[in-house]
Amino acid sequence: MSESRIRRLAPVVEMAVDEERKAAARLGESQKQVEDARTRLRDLEFYCSEYEKGWTQRGSQGVGRDWLLNYQRFMAQMQTAIEQQTQTVKWHETSLDKVREQWRQRYQRVEALRKLIERYQQEARTRADRQEQKLLDELSQRAFDSRRSNS
Repeated sequence: MSESRIRRLAPVVEMAVDEERKAAARLGESQKQVEDARTRLRDLEFYCSEYEKGWTQRGSQGVGRDWLLNYQRFMAQMQTAIEQQTQTVKWHETSLDKVREQWRQRYQRVEALRKLIERYQQEARTRADRQEQKLLDELSQRAFDSRRSNS
């Protein structure tokens, strides 16, 4: 009985394992997207910082009005880019949390199915052990009965 249940569950387990693997791959991709977005944000912040240092050095030598206006415009654009990238990082992090949760659910399903199969296998072993013991008891009883009847 348990073997047939196990055989019937095999395709379900295979599908669950396949879904878990796909979810794990999506999780890896999502983690990479978060890291890429964080790297772009760090790069923007570094570039902005370096540009600001250059301005400080140049500003100490004196600058014209046009140069100052261009600098302010550029820094405003950099701040906008940093804010947008910060939002992108947050969006990817939220997406990562969702993908991680999907993977966790699929992983738990696979583990639950494996435990169910283990239980079925244990039931089958227990049933086989009982049948073997019953057979041994019957054989012992027959041998005992035959010795008694021969005495």
